[in-house]
Amino acid sequence: MKWVYIAAGIALYLIFVFMPNEIEKSLDISMVGSIVQDSGIPNAVTGIILRNRLYDTIFEVVVFTIAVMGARFLLADERPFCTIYQFTDQPSIVLARLGATISSLVGIELAIRGHLSPGGGFAAGVAGGTAIGLVAITSSTEWMQSIYQRWNAAAWEKVSVLVFILLAVITLAGIELPHGDLGALVSGGVIPLLNILVAIKVGLGSWAVVLIFIHYRGLL
Repeated sequence: MKWVYIAAGIALYLIFVFMPNEIEKSLDISMVGSIVQDSGIPNAVTGIILRNRLYDTIFEVVVFTIAVMGARFLLADERPFCTIYQFTDQPSIVLARLGATISSLVGIELAIRGHLSPGGGFAAGVAGGTAIGLVAITSSTEWMQSIYQRWNAAAWEKVSVLVFILLAVITLAGIELPHGDLGALVSGGVIPLLNILVAIKVGLGSWAVVLIFIHYRGLL
């Protein structure tokens, strides 16, 4: 029976290799240009993520939210890590803080200008989470936790998700903001706002996960 599967796989592969891709020669349409024109931003990738497949992106944000909640739920019954070691030598602290500063600035730039250049909300959130992780390995857990609670980061994370879903539903309903001038900072309608909301969500969610794992598992 396995030879039947192997033959079927080879036949399917040959079909992909030798069968011509039927495309109308008369159609001269640039898909990238079409996406840029429809979204009103030069970054076609962001246009696809936050416009053409916005429905999928909503659930990607929801899945990330569930992952953060799952990490908190699964580790809640474990005993906190007894001894948490941080970097104490000055060169490591300086390099980590410098890397955190650079990562945070890159994250802000990606969130604000992600619709004009390579980048976007997810990349900005990852850069922000990296900055938080670098600070966490050189600071006390209590200090990081106190800042997290003082600024109500958990509440802001939930608010960013709710606002993102609300704006996404309004966009899917056909209501869009003016696109503005192509290439301008204020352009693309609601896409820059969605980028910033995703960056806030991913950054704050990464902060929560870092604190949880350090509290229960120490610095890995």
